[in-house]
Amino acid sequence: MELIAKISRGSRMDQIYIQKNRIGFGIGEYVIIKPFERESISKDKKIYFYGVKYVHQIKLKIINELMSIIDNRIKDYENIIITGSFLEEGFNFKDIDIILVTENKIKKETEQIIKPKLDIDIHSILFDKESFQKALEIDPLWRLMISKCVSKKRLAPMPEKKLEYKYLDAQLIKSKILIENFDYLTGKEKYKLARNLMTIYLFIKNKKLSNESVEREIRKKFNIEIEDLKNNILDKNFLKEYKNFYIKLENEIIKNASKKEQIN
Repeated sequence: MELIAKISRGSRMDQIYIQKNRIGFGIGEYVIIKPFERESISKDKKIYFYGVKYVHQIKLKIINELMSIIDNRIKDYENIIITGSFLEEGFNFKDIDIILVTENKIKKETEQIIKPKLDIDIHSILFDKESFQKALEIDPLWRLMISKCVSKKRLAPMPEKKLEYKYLDAQLIKSKILIENFDYLTGKEKYKLARNLMTIYLFIKNKKLSNESVEREIRKKFNIEIEDLKNNILDKNFLKEYKNFYIKLENEIIKNASKKEQIN
């Protein structure tokens, strides 16, 4: 394993900074420093981290292998983006979510070329450049996913959001399942539905979207701990608060959708 870093001037000693998300080079290890030919530096080997504080070395190795496999087999793509639960701490994930921005319709091929090599289930989502831009404009869940991701190439700035209330109403209905099936859902399912609800709320209120901000708002609005929600340790008071919040947000969305129709 080799890393390329630049010598920086310090007040007492010059220094070299290397990224925290790396394979090898643990704290306290001795390394050899030697000059590097500038012409030999490959920019293609750099990956970009967004909203990710730390990735375990094993996961980082998987990310590099994933991108290398796709890079060698699939040409003419705009970007490779890894997101979802894989980037959370620990190893409690079922598969790896990969967003491939490309003009080629190669979803099955993407999954088929990766699983045999890494023995990991892959959930690949394909966008062309235009549809990916559109998704980030109108869909709060996609904006949330991109707030914490690793990408092969640098991401463009997040586009300005567009409030399409009919679309948001359709997305909100998913979270109604929690009200109708409260007694039959697992904690993880309830967490996912509450997360969907709160993400839409924050999007409409023009507040920051991140895993931390969504979970903070869930705790605040429903007066619960996230782990209690995930572990399904909830009482009927949560259901009452959730239902009231859902109805209030639904009414706001429907009202704004009607106003927009009248204007148009």
